[in-house]
Amino acid sequence: MKKPLRILAIFVLAISISLFVLSIVLRFGGFYINTTPSLPVGLYRIVDEPVLKGAYVAFCPPQSDVFELALARGYINPGDCPSGYGQLLKRVHAVAGDTVLIDETGISVNGERLPNSAPLSTDAYGATLPQYRFNEVLAESEYLLLSDLNPHSFDARYFGVIDRTQIVHVVRPVVTFNLQEELLP
Repeated sequence: MKKPLRILAIFVLAISISLFVLSIVLRFGGFYINTTPSLPVGLYRIVDEPVLKGAYVAFCPPQSDVFELALARGYINPGDCPSGYGQLLKRVHAVAGDTVLIDETGISVNGERLPNSAPLSTDAYGATLPQYRFNEVLAESEYLLLSDLNPHSFDARYFGVIDRTQIVHVVRPVVTFNLQEELLP
């Protein structure tokens, strides 16, 4: 019985190391692997395109209390951003000149309510979530980033708008799977 368990352990270790190496090779090759439900799960490629409404972007969260809370609670991971956080992938929903309202009922852009944008008062473990409020026209370097798929995503509902200097790349899906339909109620 020990031999099959050892073979299984070696197999699992080999697969784990291979996936880790593959993720590093892909990142250096200009790809991201998204495993979170904020966007469709899959492979994304870095593209040289402007940051426009509807684009997917990778961004470095700025150093702030709300992101410290997110890190401490495991909503985001540590990483190689200047703030010490890992990069996040989100979709751009508003750009300079758009009127954005973030309140207790959700997020509206130019008077249109965005789907799945109502903020939650607590996370899955009952911890109180920050409640960001905003009602302004976005300035030249401000962007509204959030998930329109996952009502549980940690996004603009909780951290507000992001400055252009935080956006690292525009990314495009290469191969994705919309697992949210099966996983979320």
